[in-house]
Amino acid sequence: MLKGQLSDSSLRLLRIYKTVVECGGFAAAEAELNISRSAISLAMSDLEQRLGLRLCQRGRTGFALTDEGAKVYDSTLQLLGSMETFRTQVNELHNHLRGELNIGITDNLVTIPYMRVTDALKSLHTLGPSVKINIRMIPPKDIELEVLDGRLHIGAVPELRPLTGLNYLPLYDELSCLYCSTEHPLFDFDQQQLDRKILSQQAAVLPAYAQTVAVKELMRDLKPAATSTDREGIAFLILTGQYIGYLPTHYAQRWVNEGRMRALLPDELYYSTAYAIITRKGARSNLVVKTFIEQFLKTSIA
Repeated sequence: MLKGQLSDSSLRLLRIYKTVVECGGFAAAEAELNISRSAISLAMSDLEQRLGLRLCQRGRTGFALTDEGAKVYDSTLQLLGSMETFRTQVNELHNHLRGELNIGITDNLVTIPYMRVTDALKSLHTLGPSVKINIRMIPPKDIELEVLDGRLHIGAVPELRPLTGLNYLPLYDELSCLYCSTEHPLFDFDQQQLDRKILSQQAAVLPAYAQTVAVKELMRDLKPAATSTDREGIAFLILTGQYIGYLPTHYAQRWVNEGRMRALLPDELYYSTAYAIITRKGARSNLVVKTFIEQFLKTSIA
């Protein structure tokens, strides 16, 4: 009688037994199992001893199952089949994407031509159409805090002051230039007529969100007359014709194409901001997040 838990060695013996039965004997099973006939004989003797049953007749008269052996063979098929079903079902749990992806994105990134986030989200939906994607457009500082406390899985933020609790994956670099609108007196100036002294005398809208030291130094040459907490607010004020201000080139391009904005001294007055995808260090394994990151890493800025 088989007592206790079914061990790996017992499963191995049952698999050998199954092959012997299906091959019709020890000799034919020798090539299939790639072990010697004596090793097969020892395995069968060991299995019979563990079960306390005579499973087969072997000898000069040939190989034949006993009644008990036939029943053990049927039970072995059921056992091994159930194990394969279990393995398949568990693998499906791992491979079937379900749940939610909570992602925070800094405002006005959708117009950047390098659509790495968009492409990764597209791939995620293809692989897991039942995944619910929740996007929040909030300031970078809030995104970092919510990724740290687990309210967001992923964030897309400017990499200004990396936090020790976050992982950073490079997203892309964003170029910003100084702009005025068609309503502004400087709009019709030739580039040769412009200089920093003239620009420093114009009312300017400055960002009220975090910037690098280098960008702050660039802003000091401007005459502060208004502030905005996001780039859309800066665009609103530039379009009044009363202010100049810095905008990402990809965001301003629509108004440039319409002839409603122009860049001022773009070869001199510009800066670049590095953006990154962030996740929390040590976060619990999440297949949806893992899949998004894998698809993100396959995207390109080329």
